[in-house]
Amino acid sequence: MVSSDRLFNRQRTVHQILGGGSIADVMLWRRKNLTLGILVVTLAAWVMFEKSGYTLLSFVSSVLLLLLTILFLWAKSAAILNRPAPPLPDVYLSEEVVNDIAALIRDHTNKFLSTSKDIALGKDTRMFFKIAACLWLISVAGGLTDFLTLGYTSLFIVLTVPALYEKYEDSIDRFILIGCMKLRQLYVKFNVQYIGRIQSWVLQKKKLS
Repeated sequence: MVSSDRLFNRQRTVHQILGGGSIADVMLWRRKNLTLGILVVTLAAWVMFEKSGYTLLSFVSSVLLLLLTILFLWAKSAAILNRPAPPLPDVYLSEEVVNDIAALIRDHTNKFLSTSKDIALGKDTRMFFKIAACLWLISVAGGLTDFLTLGYTSLFIVLTVPALYEKYEDSIDRFILIGCMKLRQLYVKFNVQYIGRIQSWVLQKKKLS
């Protein structure tokens, strides 16, 4: 399909629009095992949280308690039976890593505060309407469903819709373009038949008065 037959006359592919990296590969099922694994794991987590009544905090606490208990008993039994201790790696954060994380958080926080100040003072009207629209959509979605369901549904859409669009791109673009042309024709017809008559009637009234 040539660029003129694509939506918005775009030149780039869907993969390029999504960034062309590993995230785009996952979203477009270029790494099928990883994408399928993410969907299965998130589905299992959603079912578990919805059906078992677990919350995220209680689940994490239970897993950590079980893990620590297993490691503790393993270490104690290994000392009694002269067996090797659990093979735990040495995990630590270097000063460089901590400084990089702190600098990243500081930069994003300062940017957020600066943008918030501009919006509060009315300096960035466009950003105000964007954020207001996003918050309104989140509020509406939050009123219709819970956070876990919304999160899984959003992830499912992100991992399926772009891939389906890429697979049937030509047909979808053609269908949407035909729909836009028909809507444009209906608008012109409506404008001629109704809006034009109303304007003519108003002009006649003005002449008579």
